[in-house]
Amino acid sequence: MAEAVARHVVIVGASLAGTRTAQSLRALGHPGPVTLIGAEDELPYDRPPLSKKLLLQEWADTSVEEIRLAGESELTELGVQLRLGNAAVGLDPDAGLVRLADGTSVEYDVLVIATGAEARPSPWKPRSGVFQLRTLDDSRSIAGRLALGEPVVVVGGGFIGTEIAAAARARRCEVTVVDPLAEPMARLVGPEIAGSLVDLHVRNGVKTRFGAGVVGIEGEAGDLTVELDDGERLVASTVVVGIGSVPSTGWLESSGLRLDNGVLTDRFLRALGHDDIFALGDVARWPHPGRGVDVRAEHWTNAGDQARYVAAAVTGAVSEPYTSTDYVWSDQYDWKVNAFGWRAPEGRSDVVGDLETDGRVAVVHAGVDGALCGAVTVNWVRALNQVRRLSASGASAAQAVEAIRRLP
Repeated sequence: MAEAVARHVVIVGASLAGTRTAQSLRALGHPGPVTLIGAEDELPYDRPPLSKKLLLQEWADTSVEEIRLAGESELTELGVQLRLGNAAVGLDPDAGLVRLADGTSVEYDVLVIATGAEARPSPWKPRSGVFQLRTLDDSRSIAGRLALGEPVVVVGGGFIGTEIAAAARARRCEVTVVDPLAEPMARLVGPEIAGSLVDLHVRNGVKTRFGAGVVGIEGEAGDLTVELDDGERLVASTVVVGIGSVPSTGWLESSGLRLDNGVLTDRFLRALGHDDIFALGDVARWPHPGRGVDVRAEHWTNAGDQARYVAAAVTGAVSEPYTSTDYVWSDQYDWKVNAFGWRAPEGRSDVVGDLETDGRVAVVHAGVDGALCGAVTVNWVRALNQVRRLSASGASAAQAVEAIRRLP
């Protein structure tokens, strides 16, 4: 094998994680070849705008260029070989080969798995009119339907579903959100403020059918019927299904890698038992030092942080295990929801502020020992930043609560 610094790094997944890994390798001086493989025939692009900004406007070439993670000229200048529109379909770790859909193979010295996650398949498949959001083409198609201003049913009350609902209301669509959980927002932001977020959507004209599951969708685009398990039938022109995601590991099934809701890794993001294979971003499941369990985090910030970490690991610039920032955000109309850290199952949470009177709120999470675990804020980024700073210094949750209360 060649000298470590000149090894051929193959990155599977032209995602945020994959693209940032390639860029970071060059920034850290990696001189060896770098190959970036992507299933889509698209230059790398950012995904958060797909459920936000891009659904609110008419599509144009400039819309896509605004969300590019890297242009072709930049990647060429960095010496990154692109293999786009050619998905990885298999892996042979013993031979150091990635097999592609066109029948060719790519040899690697170091492999970075950054294939992300894909939408959990919809069990409802009428002739047309049902969409899921994961790719640029998906967003383009949904935006075209929202532009019609016709009734939309969103199945799934998570961040993606509610962001799509907000965009649909902005396009003057009649919108109904369906979720089998009675309070779906609670799993995202906790029970303290979940109701306020639901009320926000209701005030903006969204109808909710929570605690009811979908048993069938019939018809075609423009004339769909969504049947609920309580017997209600909703009429829609378009249905968007957002019922979660699954890691993109199908191409690894026969590889011998350990797969369990993602690629299992050690604390250094190396696939278990394979020192020259890394996994990162939405596809990786790694030991979280704070929670004490393996975690697969579908966070934009985590993907970027892990990309920089893996690039440093490949170039020999790190020796400590990966530590997550645990940060995620969502735009809900003009409200900004930000979260950092996690909620301890047996801990406690304290509320500071009030959305009704102050227009802002923070929920601070403590472990059973009073340690600061994290926080969720609405319209109060300064409070979240305070929690992040105090967490880095080892402050307690009580100290964080008092610090936030003193904020102007």
